[in-house]
Amino acid sequence: MTDWQADPDTRLTLSDLLERYATLRDTILGLEAEKTELGEVIKAALLRGEHAETELYRSSVKVQRRLEYPAERFREVFGDAATLEVASIDKKKAEALARAGDLDADKLRELALVKEIQALVLTAKGG
Repeated sequence: MTDWQADPDTRLTLSDLLERYATLRDTILGLEAEKTELGEVIKAALLRGEHAETELYRSSVKVQRRLEYPAERFREVFGDAATLEVASIDKKKAEALARAGDLDADKLRELALVKEIQALVLTAKGG
């Protein structure tokens, strides 16, 4: 049972539930922001060659690649109408248009850029 359900005899109002929801949302947003900031600091240290681990976890930096289509080049190659169709150049939508024959698949592949991001990875230790 969660905190808001703890006492079955206490009937919470919708306003009470909204208050609890808002508190949780604000707490989670704060924790996410702190987690992001800590992750950036840790990744920077690991990229400088430092090492960090706890009793339960060891850390590493993993490079991830993400395919993107630069909007301006996309527009030059496929035109305004196709660019508006895929808006932020959604990779899945652009590839679907290519599969449907609305875009030249070879030109789309040539246009693609691979972006790398670094993700902090925690690996459980031992048994």
